[in-house]
Amino acid sequence: MTPREPEGKPIFKQFFDASAVGIQLVLCTFAGFAIGYFLDKSFKTFPWLTGIFLFLGIVAGFRELLRVARKQDDKSQK
Repeated sequence: MTPREPEGKPIFKQFFDASAVGIQLVLCTFAGFAIGYFLDKSFKTFPWLTGIFLFLGIVAGFRELLRVARKQDDKSQK
């Protein structure tokens, strides 16, 4: 008898996918902050653009999180 392979993704692939989502959330937030901070320093409007772009970065990160969650949900329903 040969051992059966579990169905679905290997455990290390699942961990990679989960950590990638967290990293994307942090990177989107940081990118929004960095862009806003750079523009604020250029136009001397601190803290307005930093706040706006930080908010947009957070929204982009959560949008990506929801996109990945929906993708996983669609795969699990098949």
